[in-house]
Amino acid sequence: MALRIAALDAARRPAWDAFVAAHPQASFFHRSLWLDVIDRAMGHTPQALIAEQDGAIAAILPLVAVKSRLFGHRLVSLPFCVQGGLLSIDPAADAALEQAAIALMDRSGAAFLELRDAVPAAPPFVAQRDLYVAFRKPIGADDEANMKAIPRKQRAMVRKAIQHGLSSVVHRDAAALHRIYAESVRNLGTPVFSRRYFAILLEAFGKDADIVSVQDGETPVAAVMNFYFRDQVLPYYGGGTARARGCAGNDFMYWEVMRRAAAAGARLFDFGRSKIGTGAYAFKRNWGFEPVPMHYRYRLRPGDGVPEINPLNPKYRLFIAAWKRLPLPLANAIGPHLARGLG
Repeated sequence: MALRIAALDAARRPAWDAFVAAHPQASFFHRSLWLDVIDRAMGHTPQALIAEQDGAIAAILPLVAVKSRLFGHRLVSLPFCVQGGLLSIDPAADAALEQAAIALMDRSGAAFLELRDAVPAAPPFVAQRDLYVAFRKPIGADDEANMKAIPRKQRAMVRKAIQHGLSSVVHRDAAALHRIYAESVRNLGTPVFSRRYFAILLEAFGKDADIVSVQDGETPVAAVMNFYFRDQVLPYYGGGTARARGCAGNDFMYWEVMRRAAAAGARLFDFGRSKIGTGAYAFKRNWGFEPVPMHYRYRLRPGDGVPEINPLNPKYRLFIAAWKRLPLPLANAIGPHLARGLG
């Protein structure tokens, strides 16, 4: 039978999630719940597509239309996620979904189509310049072996934090995470997400999401939201206060995430993506993680170049410098309106 392209609807949700659960290359970001989270928290319209053959799913594309007055209209698979592009068991279904997505881009007037998947770009797609890399590493059940796998200088920071008496707690308080995260990203010159977004993530993913917070005495100094998928742990939205730097709070936080996840059966620590040459990139290298290039590919309008909607774009330099100086309450009030358009 010929391939049939369909939009994801409520009736196809169980088959979509079963396809993700069975696919060896699937990621946490392919789960259909992400489409609901982005719709509810950010107000962007899901446009997810399915390729069916003989009544069964052969490929999926979790796609969202992101519209912003500042950053334009684009189709992304998947915004606010480091992965989430095309997932398939059939090359013909790949090609059919790519063409369907391009046709949707043309009909909708979107400026470009962005696929965040593991497929190297080939015409009619073009590649993003070397920008993002992923950091992943196996972990084991033995704490001491995991500790010894951390390079010496960074391991010393973790031990310093332990000797300092830091402690960690696991909770689901989105407001507590947001207070720390908001301060951290303001200091980096980045608009913060809304507290409501964090609450929606925790609600949507239930036991597959939690927050690990670090306490210096009675004071929270660092916190991170973590996702769990198969045997993987993914620390995703995290940050630390100025006080965390003096007591190695961030190092201790990621160690505690690793330690707790390993005890629960996780065997892969996914440190997420970072931009090459940034402080986050150096931090993860110092933890002994090796960077792996991420393949993001674009279908562009004739004459257009690959978009540079990221903090390394020189045109945002003055904005970033000004944002770092904003009073935190003002940054928290304005930030979510800007962050929802970044994707």
